[in-house]
Amino acid sequence: MDIRSATAADFEAITEVARETWHATYDELEADMIDRTVDDWYTDDSMPLEAPGTIVLVAEENGDLVGFTHAVAQGDTADILRLYVHPDHQGEGIGSALHEHLLEEIDSYDVDRLRSFDFAFNDASRAFYEGLGFEQTDEGQVEIDGEYYPEAVYTFDFA
Repeated sequence: MDIRSATAADFEAITEVARETWHATYDELEADMIDRTVDDWYTDDSMPLEAPGTIVLVAEENGDLVGFTHAVAQGDTADILRLYVHPDHQGEGIGSALHEHLLEEIDSYDVDRLRSFDFAFNDASRAFYEGLGFEQTDEGQVEIDGEYYPEAVYTFDFA
């Protein structure tokens, strides 16, 4: 497996990994809404590679993009906005490897805490982040297609 910084040429594959993962993970959401959301949220505009503090990493196996993560560091906090592994490759350590590489990149920003956000009903995400030492520290809501869904905030303190 190869983990590297994303390029603009990766966005089509990033979008497809996101789409497949959302469809396999979020049974609570309608398929059409998932497709619209993925088309809106997973673009070079929503993950500007050159923006200050932005980190987008991709994982490849045999030349195929199988996972990615996107984080933004601002001030003393870095937020993991996305970390997805294609459903056919989950459980192979790709998410953990992406996370480790992300920590190495984030280290240069000298942040005190790292947060991640996901749907509160995503038990696999909760188990993944808690396994990495994160704790659920807050709740919120995310709006998708005019509907509000519960969101969990997980935090890891470096101090």
